[in-house]
Amino acid sequence: MQSLRTPDERFALLPDFNYEPQYLQIDAGDGSGDSLRVHYVDAGPANAAPVLLMHGEPTWAYLYRHMIPALVAAGHRVIAPDLVGFGRSDKPAATTDYTYGRHVGWMRKALFDQLDLRHITFFGQDWGGLVGLRLVAAEPDRYDRVVVANTGMPTGENAPTAAFMAWQQFAAESRSFIIGQLINGGSVSTLSPEVIAAYDAPFPDETYKVGARIFPSLVPTRPNDPATADNQAAWAVLDRFEKPFLCAFSDGDPITKGGERVFLRRVPGTAGQPHTTIEGGGHFLQEDKGPELAAVINDFIAATPATSDDQS
Repeated sequence: MQSLRTPDERFALLPDFNYEPQYLQIDAGDGSGDSLRVHYVDAGPANAAPVLLMHGEPTWAYLYRHMIPALVAAGHRVIAPDLVGFGRSDKPAATTDYTYGRHVGWMRKALFDQLDLRHITFFGQDWGGLVGLRLVAAEPDRYDRVVVANTGMPTGENAPTAAFMAWQQFAAESRSFIIGQLINGGSVSTLSPEVIAAYDAPFPDETYKVGARIFPSLVPTRPNDPATADNQAAWAVLDRFEKPFLCAFSDGDPITKGGERVFLRRVPGTAGQPHTTIEGGGHFLQEDKGPELAAVINDFIAATPATSDDQS
């Protein structure tokens, strides 16, 4: 599998993001024997239970720079990986290299097989949820609790929003796909030129954006989608998931508006939890309301200590 690697100098002097990069080598999963380098942030005490923060499209771990300090200050270890194709992780060069299933497999190899994370508090937004919830369903015993925001795990059986379909078409067909400007447009706040540049940093030119462009097309939007069966199987696990499960969607995201309802209806662990709406947040609520969102996660962890059965 041919892949590209963003030069390190592209990540110099990023505002508010001074974390030492950590890397793992994982098998590419295409039968070639090639490997891919996966980047992740690892902050806080190494012996603490991890808070796993998974980003979506077209962002990277930099999205969590307003949240990591507050989570670490509360005593948590924070793991924030870059999905393959994003951030400091390697970027396969061909559109056909990317499938929903491969993204799940790549993260499973990194987070489970290599880092062996357990007692996880999971937070996922956008594709961070689509990938991360598949991992929750794959090995639920690794998790103590789950928080989701502005995400879902569609099976293609329900029609997507018009806003999402427009985004899918734009990502696939637009002549210009300027990552930093897209993230600025998906945030309520106006990002500084330096922050916009940080989101552009992983993508020196269009050849690095193959994964970013194809990601929206991998979301199941029809019942015969290649990922439908796997997502249905994952939902069968979440339908029985009784550990604490919190929804913290924002109030300003047209793409995922109302998406919390399916979790509240189907996941038993949502019962009795202090679900909240993050006011003043766009699609990228981590940009708009990062400290507030971190406080929600910290409070949720404090209010839902792992039981003795969870710790066995």
